[in-house]
Amino acid sequence: MSNPTVRLTMAQALVRYLAAQQVHIDGETVPLFAGMFAIFGHGNVAALGEALYEHRDALPTWRAHNEQAMAHTAIAYAKAQARRRMMAVTTSIGPGATNLVTAAALAHVNRLPVLLLPGDVFVSRAPDPVLQQMEDFADGTVSVNDCFKPVSRYFDRIVAPSQLLSALPRAIRVLTDPALCGPVTLALPQDVQAQAFDYPAAFFEPRIVSALATTPPAAQIAWPASPPQQPRQAVMRGEQTAYKICALRNQMYYEA
Repeated sequence: MSNPTVRLTMAQALVRYLAAQQVHIDGETVPLFAGMFAIFGHGNVAALGEALYEHRDALPTWRAHNEQAMAHTAIAYAKAQARRRMMAVTTSIGPGATNLVTAAALAHVNRLPVLLLPGDVFVSRAPDPVLQQMEDFADGTVSVNDCFKPVSRYFDRIVAPSQLLSALPRAIRVLTDPALCGPVTLALPQDVQAQAFDYPAAFFEPRIVSALATTPPAAQIAWPASPPQQPRQAVMRGEQTAYKICALRNQMYYEA
């Protein structure tokens, strides 16, 4: 018996998959993604915007007015939810995408989950360049979204609709794993968003997401209960080291 498939654009498949992810909290099953913050423009309005409108009941969309602010809001939501629920964020290509970088760095440092979905250049390179596209004359594969790589726990550029079948499960794993948790960036080229593919219907079945929590060894649990023999001396040594570092920095500043 053949496995049933459903034909969707890449953007429709992305939204449907996110809406199908669920989590158990306090005995209640709720969506893993509470919604999507969006600022629409070239790169995310035609395909992804249509898909979000189609699934607006399952995955609500809130239109923002500043990319960095909406990403920080998404990060704050994840922190308030103790990383058990999260938000997604989408922007147009170019400056709209780079406005997310500072927020991505904040989420990376603090291990807070947020899914970033910036629009990207045409994979077909027709047209090329597009409005606000960064042109790198030494490397034709570079776009502004490459600046997300150092501040993402997982980064991927979806250059074919079928890549969602591996990229999305990897993204969810990073977003929900206590050890790997942090920002995930999936760059979405404009033309690929609108390309159709026959996805396995089972890929969009509701799924309860649960992160494995490793129990630490008994020795590590007991160790903090044993106070240091000379706590005041340890604090004093730490203070002295901090003062010496500050004094050295001041000296280097004035000598410069």
